[in-house]
Amino acid sequence: MNRARVDSRTAGAPAAPLPEPSGTAAPGAPDGGGRLTSVALVIGGVVSLQFGAAVAVLLFPRAGALGVVTLRLVLAAVVLLAVCRPRLRGHARADWLLVCVFGAALAGMNTLFYQAIDRIPLGAAVTLEVLGPLVLSVAASRRLVSLVWAGLALGGVFLLGRSGFDSLDPAGAGFALAAGVLWASYILLSARTGQRFPKADGLALAMGVAAVLSIPLGVASKGAALLDPATIGLGAAVALMSSVLPYTLELLALRRLPASGFAVLMSLEPAAGAAAGFLLLSQSLSVAEGVAILLVVAASVGAVRTSSGRRGKAAPVPVPLGE
Repeated sequence: MNRARVDSRTAGAPAAPLPEPSGTAAPGAPDGGGRLTSVALVIGGVVSLQFGAAVAVLLFPRAGALGVVTLRLVLAAVVLLAVCRPRLRGHARADWLLVCVFGAALAGMNTLFYQAIDRIPLGAAVTLEVLGPLVLSVAASRRLVSLVWAGLALGGVFLLGRSGFDSLDPAGAGFALAAGVLWASYILLSARTGQRFPKADGLALAMGVAAVLSIPLGVASKGAALLDPATIGLGAAVALMSSVLPYTLELLALRRLPASGFAVLMSLEPAAGAAAGFLLLSQSLSVAEGVAILLVVAASVGAVRTSSGRRGKAAPVPVPLGE
């Protein structure tokens, strides 16, 4: 999730390394504490996001999947814009284009994921969705060992959802996979936006774009039901847990973690989703699912250790937008 600078690359230019954020330590300087803090931020965002998704499932009977998306994005945008009060002047046209694309990705990712969890169990949906970041981690990495961690995490992801895949609604599974593609795009766009806008300004502006895009769908789905005070209150809880906290924490984390390591670390999502499903939705865990969680955690720890062993700049990642 944000900074202002005109870049000389064009739409046809090859992918290039992201510029290093101003808060990142200089090459060769110790920054282990910063990376550990970034890891904690990502894990906090993961837990908040999945418990927010479980609360959203409980809200579906009141507002519907599209209505919950609208409540989540609109309320999150209001909070972020009020807190960040982003500066609207002084940005290049490419900066605004990036914010709009980022906002569209946020709206699409949330809409597709909520359509998925309206049709299939939360754990299975997260398991399918996380394939997007895992593919990104393989594509972005330039170290062979990163492929090992990605493979281990992928094995855990499939083991976690194996028992439920045979009877999944095809549309729900398709929505989850499509949400995974946009999730991978979100990782790249948030890192790019994080270079162009100060603090969380870019995130706040992108969330505003996402909210505007979601309103017509939500109103068409549930209309005046979205204005019920109890529904708004639950929607605010979902917005805080699923948007404001995780996106802001991930933005801060991406300033020090390379996108490849961040993407593998995000494979903790199925484990957090399983925990949220167990505690809030009465979804029990099998032995195989427990083993899968351990595999995913081991892969995440390995990815972070690999990232911590590197000094200097973060690993180059593809830039999806030409300028």
